[in-house]
Parts: sequence; C-alpha cells; structure tokens
Amino acid sequence: MDIFEDSAGPARDNAHEFTVSEISGAVKRVIEGEFGHVRVRGEISRVSRPSSGHLYFDLKDDRSVIAAVRWKGQAARMSVRPEEGMEVVAIGKLTTFPGQSKYQLIVEDIVPAGAGALMVMLEKRRAKLAAEGLFDAARKKPLPYLPEVIGVVTSPSGAVIRDILHRLRDRFPCRVLIWPVAVQGEKCAAEVAAAIAGFNALSAGGPIPRPDLLIVARGGGSIEDLWGFNEEAVVRAAAASRIPLISAVGHETDTTLIDHAADRRAPTPTAAAEMAVPVRADLIGWTGEQGARMTRAAVNRMQIRRQRLTDLARAMGRPEALVRPSRQRLDLWGDRLTPALMLGLTRKRAAYDRLAAEVRPTLIRHFLTQERRTLDRCGSALSPALAARIARLRDRFKTTAPRLEAAFSRALSDARQGNARRRVELGALGQRLDQTLPQRLAVLRQRLHAADRLRVTLGYTETLRRGFAVVRAGAHVVTTREDAVAQPALEIEFQDGRLAVRGIDSAIAEPLPGPRGRKAKAPEGGGGTQGTLF
Repeated sequence: MDIFEDSAGPARDNAHEFTVSEISGAVKRVIEGEFGHVRVRGEISRVSRPSSGHLYFDLKDDRSVIAAVRWKGQAARMSVRPEEGMEVVAIGKLTTFPGQSKYQLIVEDIVPAGAGALMVMLEKRRAKLAAEGLFDAARKKPLPYLPEVIGVVTSPSGAVIRDILHRLRDRFPCRVLIWPVAVQGEKCAAEVAAAIAGFNALSAGGPIPRPDLLIVARGGGSIEDLWGFNEEAVVRAAAASRIPLISAVGHETDTTLIDHAADRRAPTPTAAAEMAVPVRADLIGWTGEQGARMTRAAVNRMQIRRQRLTDLARAMGRPEALVRPSRQRLDLWGDRLTPALMLGLTRKRAAYDRLAAEVRPTLIRHFLTQERRTLDRCGSALSPALAARIARLRDRFKTTAPRLEAAFSRALSDARQGNARRRVELGALGQRLDQTLPQRLAVLRQRLHAADRLRVTLGYTETLRRGFAVVRAGAHVVTTREDAVAQPALEIEFQDGRLAVRGIDSAIAEPLPGPRGRKAKAPEGGGGTQGTLF
C-alpha cells in the first residue's frame, strides 16, 4: 500500500496546472478547429432581440438544445427572420463563451428547412394578420374609376414596368410615378413598405403629385423569390395605405400575403394596368352614345310637354272671359276710392287743428327747463365718477408696473444666459468642424495611397520586374507559340524597355527538349547512324 502511494504521488505532482482562462482557451481552439463550418438543422425557440441589435435564439430537436447568436451587422442582412417554431438550417461555426462555460453557434446564414417549413410559417403569419382584421373585406377601398396619377412600386429595370406602361398607353394614357425598389432579396420588404408609406405621405397639391392609385408589381418566381411580399412590414403597409392599392405580385397561380391586404388583387401586372384604367376608345364611344341618348330624351320630353300644354290650352276659357269679372270689381272699387280719401283727409286735418291749439310757448319752456335740470344733475354726478375711475386706474398701474419691470428684467437675463450658452455651443461646434475636416482629408488621403499601392501591385509592370516579358505583335499581345511563328515581326517588353525582333522561322521554331517535349529515341538497330548524346 505504501509502495502504491509513493509511485502515484509524483505522477500527480508532475501534472501541468492550467488556469481557468488557459483551459477555456484550449477548449475554444479545439471546438473552433473541429467545427469551423457546420450546417445545423433544428427548430428555433427563445428568440431574443435586445437593444444592442444582436439576435439570440436556440436551435433544438427532441433531445438537445444549442445556443445560437447572430451579430448586429449580419442580423440586418438576413433574408429570413427567425421566428418561434420555425424549422431551419443554420450555417455557421461553433465556438465557446467562457463567461458562462458553454458552447454556442455563430450563425452566418439561415435558410428554411424546405418549402414545407416556409408554407407552415406563411400560414401562421396569415392567420395572425387575419385575426387582427387586416384582410377584412370591409376595410378594402373602391378603386377610382379614372385616376389621373398612378404610383407603381416595382423594379425599374424589369419587364414588369414596361408591360404596365405599355398597357396603360394602349388603354388610357395617364401620368405614372415609379418608386424603384428591390423585388427580391433581403432589401425587398423594407423598400416596398417604405415606398407605400412614401406615396401616402405625399401631400395633395405639392410639387410631386399624390397618386390616386397604387400598383405593387413583380413578375413570377419561386416562393423564396416572392418571400419579401409575405413579410409583415409589407402587409401592414398595404393595409394602412389610404390610397387604393392593387397587388400584382407573381403570376396567376402565385399568392402572397400582400394580395389579401390589398384592395384588389391582379393575376398579372398587365391585368393590374387593365384594372386601373378603362379603354379610352370604349369610353369615348360610350360617352357619345350617352350624349345621343340624352339629346333624344330632351327632344322627346319637349315634344310631350308642348303637346300637353296645347291640350291644356284647349280646356281653358278665353282670356277676356277670365279677366272680365276682375275688371268690373276694379272699376267698382275705383269709384269708391276718391270719396274715402277725401273723408280721411278731413278727419286728419281736424285732429291736427285740435293738437295745435293745445301747444303753447309756455309748455315748451317748461319742458326745456326740466330737461336742463336733468342734464345738470347728470353732469354733476359724472365728474366724481370720472375722477374715481382715473384714480383706480392709476393705483392699478402703480401696482402692476413693478411686476412688469421685474418680469422684463428676468426675460432679459434669460435671453442673455441663452445667448451665452448658445455662443459656447457654437464655439464647440466650430472647433469640432475644424477638427473633422483635416481628419476626413487624412482618411481619404490614406485610402487614395492604399488604392495607388494596390494599382501598382496588380499592374503587369511588377510582373516584369520578377523576370517575365510581354510579347506583342503590333497592338496585340502574343500568348501562344503558333501566333508568334505566324507574325513577321515581334516586340518584346522587358522591365527596362522594349526590344524589336524579326519574325521566327518555322524551321527553327521547334519545341526545346525537356520533361514535356523530349524527342523520341531512335530505334535500336535501325540504321548505320550514330545517335546523339542528347
């Protein structure tokens, strides 16, 4: 027992002692070396997006879980956003996080695990948005019958915009505003949502006319190519659009979530143009037909009224017979009017004479005296009231003046302090501006020097310095032996200049002996000539 302890003791004493950081670094190197590039398939869970911009989530199956992280700079370029329950294939590398003694997957890209996973995720998103009421028919707006301005959200270089413009030109020419966007890839959803919101933000009567109708269009493609139009941001932007919107994404069999949120879905971009405007020729013909119908209806109406008026005129009596009783009554009342006027005038004159007899100079003087006394009484009462009013206003001014002066002083002091503070801020900004310009120029100068060094390094002159040469025939570079033999004259460029040579005779332009061009050996006993040593 003692012998065993003695033999084991030195072995334990000679073992190397690692620090925690050393053993963590060793484990990290082993894991990163063995699993530098892996593809891991699993289900996403516990998705976390903190304020730092990084993306944290777990990949799991029925037995194990691996922590995964996507850094901020790469998270913004992901074509597929991780969501709970999505089955994906994550591409990246394994590493360790010594702070928590665990390993994790640094994700470089994420792709759905087959079209089935995309369809499951699409159905979940469709059910969620439908539950919020974004697809309700009551929310959809009618399309304008004849829009003056149409906004088109699509790629400016594809065939879709040419088909739409051609169809609009054939049916009813109108003004078209094009908002160029990416129609697939990682930028598609953000640019399409921004374009719809941008058209809605235009004000009526502004320098850029506000569209009466929007068309979001794209050609056909796979579900991955059309995935940007299934993003939640695009669907919400289409549902929130105050301008009527037509979705023309894909072909007739392609369906995206923006089709449910749009006010109208077109099977193709050309069909969207047909929905947007009527046929001008048909409209002109229909207008002419309606004008002719209106003219005929007006003529018929006038004829019917004229006939009705003629029939009614026959039923009426003669005008003289209708006005004769009224004329007789007028004559009767005319005969009675003159005596009545004379009698009324006589009565009015008698009443005036009676009143004039009662009005005497004494009565007028008495009335004037009473009015003068009333005026004096009011005047004597007005002077004290006016003086009291003036005194009250003077006291009020005396109490208000100090407060106004204090308020003016405070406002003046605040203005001085604000000016001083802004003067300091302006000086600091001026100093920052003076420092920024030289720094920017230094950075640009460094970039220019680096580009020049790269130009020199990649130029063929550096290759000439390493012992190579350039063979030219006129303005063309000769690269093969066959071309060199066929040229009458050649020019060879070395590091230190160019050398002109005459053409190479085909008789002496035989390949040199070497590992790849050895001459065949002479057959043994095949003649009396002696073979060469070479």
